[in-house]
Amino acid sequence: MRSKIKFTVVSLAAVALAGLSFAQDQAKPSAPAPKRDLTGVWMLRMGGGAPPAAGAPAGGRGAGAPPAAGGPPAGGRGAGAAAGGRPRAEQAELTPWGLERFKEAKSSNSGEYTLETTNDPVVSKCMPPGVPRVYYHPFPFEILKEEKGWAMLYEYDHTIRHLYTDGRPVPTDPDITYMGTSVGHWVDDYTLVVETVGQNEKTWLDRNGRQHSDQLKVTETFHRLDNDRLEIAVKMEDPKALVKPWNVMFNAQLRPNWELGEVSCAADNANFVKFEK
Repeated sequence: MRSKIKFTVVSLAAVALAGLSFAQDQAKPSAPAPKRDLTGVWMLRMGGGAPPAAGAPAGGRGAGAPPAAGGPPAGGRGAGAAAGGRPRAEQAELTPWGLERFKEAKSSNSGEYTLETTNDPVVSKCMPPGVPRVYYHPFPFEILKEEKGWAMLYEYDHTIRHLYTDGRPVPTDPDITYMGTSVGHWVDDYTLVVETVGQNEKTWLDRNGRQHSDQLKVTETFHRLDNDRLEIAVKMEDPKALVKPWNVMFNAQLRPNWELGEVSCAADNANFVKFEK
């Protein structure tokens, strides 16, 4: 198991190297995007001038305080994305049900609760993160082509999703799972739209504790800007939890020389609290 000191040193080194790496990448011209191709290992690149993630709704926890960072910490592989660590996000407007659930959340992201006292299901119980919470983990993911569509492999806890593009409709009565059922279609040669339904109510939408019902529908628009950059626009719709759709934007950088490693919550890092420190 990784020690606190070792993990901290590695994380600090990753922060410095990632900042230099991303700055160098931005200075390099990129080749044109390949058509209908998302393959590769990608790392979220959030920072620069991106607006902060949505803060607590009026009257809720954190009202009047600066918006909390909804994304990973600053850094690179294993330590977050580039400096800033925040996706571009609108303010989430919660229904009374959603606000009540939000008040029950004990998020360690804002510092109000520690890693030992949080009730974050990912941290405290090693539960699968769901969508879009999976994007808030500071680790890369890989997209692979498969017969019925695309597979997304996340370095965090070996999480996997299948994005079906074989013409099937989005299920109206899906099986309820942690990651849901994802069905997509290409709208042009560089843009894939994926709808995910059927997620259970055990996951959070973000690290701050905004929650959802099993009526949640997540629409991801994967737009490959060029060979090295992938834009992921996420729209969350949940009539039980959200007053209106909530939109978040992520940006990812292609890492052609990277391979996914192993980050296990239940095995090598059975005590996720110690792993997170």
